[in-house]
Amino acid sequence: MGERLGVVVGVDGSSESRAALLFALKEAVRRNTGLRVVSVLVPPQFWPNAYGLAAPPTIGQMLDDLRVIARHLVNGVVAERPDLAAVPVQLHEVEGRPAEVLVDQSRGADLLVVGHRGRGGFASALLGSVGLQCLMHAECPVTVVRPAPTPQTEREERPAVEHVVRPAFADTIVGPLY
Repeated sequence: MGERLGVVVGVDGSSESRAALLFALKEAVRRNTGLRVVSVLVPPQFWPNAYGLAAPPTIGQMLDDLRVIARHLVNGVVAERPDLAAVPVQLHEVEGRPAEVLVDQSRGADLLVVGHRGRGGFASALLGSVGLQCLMHAECPVTVVRPAPTPQTEREERPAVEHVVRPAFADTIVGPLY
């Protein structure tokens, strides 16, 4: 496989980001390229006051935790799909706003993949705000992955695909549109 990391995927530890990771790994195999797995730490000024009297962890500790979560996701997907183990994977943790970081990571990429919503999403949302911002502003094609409401093996093998087109790029939403 090539050393270029042409596919970028955003992960946050949610089941939606796991589905996006699986899709991105398959796409990296298809494109004969590598994968950059991006995890974003929202800056402290956006954190709710959840720590009370205890000191919050340091930014470095939290970025390390993001790396562990991303590595765990990658290892879990590869354990279930050993055929994807040959994909070169680069883990990348960044502090910032998720949509802005992912749009920035899309520069020079062949494809950006995100889940349809992350940890903060509303269950009824068709598309999360990060996915929407990526569709609107990314500098490469974007695939938004939405797991189908079926057993996991069927989701992985038979996603429904709906295409969304904007000038210069053919973006894709993978999964049923409720």
